[in-house]
Amino acid sequence: MTEFAETLLYLDGVTVSFDGFRALNNLSFYVNKGEMRAIIGPNGAGKTTMMDVVTGKTRPDKGEVSFNGGTDLTKLNEAEIANIGIGRKFQKPSVFENQTVRENLQLALKSDRRVLSNLMFRLSGEQQMRIDETLQTIALSEHVDREASALSHGQKQWLEIGMLLMQSPDLLLVDEPAAGMTDAETAETATLLKRIAEDRSVVVVEHDMDFVKSLECRVIVLHEGSVLAEGPMENVQADEQVIEVYLGR
Repeated sequence: MTEFAETLLYLDGVTVSFDGFRALNNLSFYVNKGEMRAIIGPNGAGKTTMMDVVTGKTRPDKGEVSFNGGTDLTKLNEAEIANIGIGRKFQKPSVFENQTVRENLQLALKSDRRVLSNLMFRLSGEQQMRIDETLQTIALSEHVDREASALSHGQKQWLEIGMLLMQSPDLLLVDEPAAGMTDAETAETATLLKRIAEDRSVVVVEHDMDFVKSLECRVIVLHEGSVLAEGPMENVQADEQVIEVYLGR
């Protein structure tokens, strides 16, 4: 394999089968450091399985999955992969509903402290600064003392993204972030993700083509577990194969 100097995530020839069905079929692509990529494709194209492989939930039958200089992700479990800098945001937000926005971010801090010592825990100046910066990034500074249960669907999505950011990931995988959002929340989410991608890599799996276009990033189209097309959104939308199998006429 020829490594790219700035490559963060590299998949090469990854194949995954379930009961004879090939969810991924010789899948190969890479994501550079500080880059955003959007991944689209019809249902069953392999998008979720791809994320499962990267995060250690699913082991590939064959192929290479390397991260940040050659770490073999196929040899690590989910917790180990999360600890080396890969965060995953699922479609449905998962936050602590009865805790405030600030408390959710505080609970997500990387720390060696034990659960039983939480009552005695005090934030350091650096940790408080990180929380404040994250609140700015996810546009929830004005809601810091609200319980998560009182937030809108979109705001809960942003809060969960903020909780992942507190773990300082180098790569963030985000699954359908615009699903169920208002138009205003969708636009804010695109802005948020572009802000995040300024200093880390982001992979967005999404069905909303207008949202993907607003991300202004390179797009990978998956079909039957392989890369069908790749490039700027306008090129992908004009690709005859993509039109035939996914976008329609």
